Amino acid sequence: MRSPITTVDIDRCETWTRYRPGLCDSCQANCCTMPLEIRLPDLVRLGLVDAFEAEHEDPARIAKRLQKARLIDRYNTKHGIFTMARRADGDCRFLEPTTRRCTVYEQRPDTCRLHPQKGPRPGYCAFGAKAAPPRPGL
Repeated sequence: MRSPITTVDIDRCETWTRYRPGLCDSCQANCCTMPLEIRLPDLVRLGLVDAFEAEHEDPARIAKRLQKARLIDRYNTKHGIFTMARRADGDCRFLEPTTRRCTVYEQRPDTCRLHPQKGPRPGYCAFGAKAAPPRPGL
């Protein structure tokens, strides 16, 4: 999936920018268009799975329920990884489309918490600057 920012291709890590603090404040949230792989504790934190269910239910059954509800796309049984379903536009389901900010920031999965320290190119991110708002009179 291509970023709407033409200079950044999320599938080509060599187009990424070295991460530095504050970069997210002016970013278009390109990382939120990448597939989101999470684990069972993340689903509990997000409120999509009950803690009791996570402890007593087979993860494959949980995955089946979440797939039926269209909350996840797939489940990797071998590694215990759930891939979250995305919106039709390719964005993370938790990304607010207008502000491009996370709607579940305090409950966000570990994958998001650890980005970009971990991921396809540690220390780099698919930064794409937000478009400047139009100036009046132009």
